[in-house]
Amino acid sequence: MSIANYEHTVAARFVRYAQVDTQSDPTSDTQPTTAKQKDLSRILVEELKQIGISDAELDEHGYVYATIPATTGKDVPVLCFCAHVDTAPDCSGTGVKPILHLQYKGQDLVLPDDPTVVISTKDHPYLKERIGDDIITASGTTLLGADDKAGVAIIVDLANYLVQNPQIKHGKIRILFTPDEEVGRGVNKVDMQKLGAQYGYTLDGGERGHLEGESFSANAATVVFHGVSAHPGYAKGKMVNAIKAASAFVDKLPRHEWCPEATEGREGFVHPVSIEGVLEKATVQFIVRDFDTAALATHEQRLRELAEQTAREFPGVQTEFIVKEQYRNMREVLDKEPRVMAYAEEAYGRAGITASKLSIRGGTDGSRLSFMGLPCPNIFTGEMGIHSRQEYVSVQDMEKAVETLVHLAQVWEEHS
Repeated sequence: MSIANYEHTVAARFVRYAQVDTQSDPTSDTQPTTAKQKDLSRILVEELKQIGISDAELDEHGYVYATIPATTGKDVPVLCFCAHVDTAPDCSGTGVKPILHLQYKGQDLVLPDDPTVVISTKDHPYLKERIGDDIITASGTTLLGADDKAGVAIIVDLANYLVQNPQIKHGKIRILFTPDEEVGRGVNKVDMQKLGAQYGYTLDGGERGHLEGESFSANAATVVFHGVSAHPGYAKGKMVNAIKAASAFVDKLPRHEWCPEATEGREGFVHPVSIEGVLEKATVQFIVRDFDTAALATHEQRLRELAEQTAREFPGVQTEFIVKEQYRNMREVLDKEPRVMAYAEEAYGRAGITASKLSIRGGTDGSRLSFMGLPCPNIFTGEMGIHSRQEYVSVQDMEKAVETLVHLAQVWEEHS
């Protein structure tokens, strides 16, 4: 069966998956951070088994592993297609009600459960390119979850197609569905030996044609101010207020440069994401981002100097400065394995798409997988307006991604 004549299952699968609440929790210390993520993972295991993939399994950490068996006698590198099941903590994922807007005509999409939520071509210009497509949105009170359930549905639909069409020559393909990507822990406990893949592709990109082979390098920084407590009635000359020190420190951060709201392109930034404290101790959490890994140290030194300057303004305050590595720019690995991107570009071309190679001002599971021995760029899914109630996805974009993966599996087989 030609992919052109295949009756895709991706839209129906996506609608089912979107209704399962899988929001992750950055404050949790468990793996996965929320047990409800496994609700979808269990569904995926059963669907993969129904397709005919007998080895589909869910492990204790929330990872789904499965295999699409090879259909060629060639020695083809094992590929991994990866997507994450969790949705972002930024917006509610409880009670998602997907709505299918057939043959979108370019109008504003007013979401019925909260008519103040309007998805317009003014705010979302990519919608203009999707006129005529079938668009899926949420109902207005939640995010949709296309990030990254669109990627999950694409991979399952691919598996369905390839199992039904064993005449298509491809090597062994490993499927990996991860939890907790949205909170930066998506591959913390992946068993790379069990996965057994040599090259990978995440399905977690946006517009049709986007191919992302570069990401930020990322660290987390924590600045702690320690004060001195005293009874407020008798505090003169004794009390040192950590809350005031932390507030003064945050106020020193630039407002027109060095921050997400004032940077673009290849510019890095430092971004405070939380502040909490009491009189004796106040903590400010930051994310530090740059495409140049070496520049992270420069950003961190600047931040450290601001903290030390603040401490001098509040005699008696003590500071701590803690840095934790998060992920690194995948390009550092992919440049050493050029065929991973080249084969993807070839597959895009066979699907009738011109690949648009981009740098992600963020990261994916592929950023870390690349440094764990699995070079792993990112392929489009059509997910747009992510982490918000204005999220949407085109059914035809998802179907085109399935087609692209079919060609990609064939390209690797032919070049082996």
